[in-house]
Amino acid sequence: MRTLSIGKLRGLQQTSTPFHAIAVCALDHRNNLRQLLHPEDPSAATLEEMIAFKVDLVRALAPAASAVLLDPEWSAAQVVAEGALPGATGMIVAVEATGYTGNPDARESRVLPGWSVAKAKAMGASAVKLLAYYHPQSSTAAYLEDLVRSVAADCQAHDLPLFVEPLAYSLDPAKKKLDPDERRRVVIETARRLTPLGVDVLKAEFPLDVSAVTDEDEWYAACVELSQASAVPWVLLSAAVGIETYLRQVTVACRAGASGVAVGRAVWKEAAELKGQARIDFLNGEARRRMERTTALVNALARPWTDFYTAGAVTADWYKGYQE
Repeated sequence: MRTLSIGKLRGLQQTSTPFHAIAVCALDHRNNLRQLLHPEDPSAATLEEMIAFKVDLVRALAPAASAVLLDPEWSAAQVVAEGALPGATGMIVAVEATGYTGNPDARESRVLPGWSVAKAKAMGASAVKLLAYYHPQSSTAAYLEDLVRSVAADCQAHDLPLFVEPLAYSLDPAKKKLDPDERRRVVIETARRLTPLGVDVLKAEFPLDVSAVTDEDEWYAACVELSQASAVPWVLLSAAVGIETYLRQVTVACRAGASGVAVGRAVWKEAAELKGQARIDFLNGEARRRMERTTALVNALARPWTDFYTAGAVTADWYKGYQE
């Protein structure tokens, strides 16, 4: 068990449930949100439209989650200013720029220019998240590993937990996604390589393509491998699958050692197709119920993150050496 600093410990407490399970509602989408709102012409999405959508989502879904994951451009400050985020719900703020630079088979992520871990801390974030397009055999793998180390060092300096979200991709430009066997190897090897680099929580993809591998015993075996490879608690992202498929994945993942979820479009994606009161009704009805079901499931089945971390001894004069 690893000793965690007081600030990081508090951040994980703020972003988890009373059962020490992590139930994050992910709302940090940027380019993906443009496509959801205007699939025929993503460039038609206005700044005001995207902000209003995210404020509506947070107002409806945050009470059913342990934390919300927001972006610094269109949601983090806005939901606080609007009073949409309850004080009891944690706030994880992304630090990366949306998308990637470089070639499709050698992708590079980067911190959003003008943004930083220090600024996230100053505006009240409970934790930060870094998305990294990563393939262990890519020519940019070392660059991404250095990026994770750098952001982790900033998080250590500012005493904030770091959630890292690696997204795998194919090195073959002719393939849009990894083959099922390669996906399993890449997701698991990614956990093995990145989690020792100062990461506090891994936000992981499901290690199998469930459209190609339908046997839940195979799902479980792959998730056990992922748990063994990760040096830190891991949570399952939803990757836009349907809610019923996602809940099956969550059940298997948590039984295999996952500590919770970071769920986005599986909960709320239909809201992008709705307008006005119809959107509000969906968010406060079906979407809220989906988030509640997901949170209840991880409360029942997830491995508590406290299995990984402890505060260690706190002496009466602890504050004298804090952050020195």
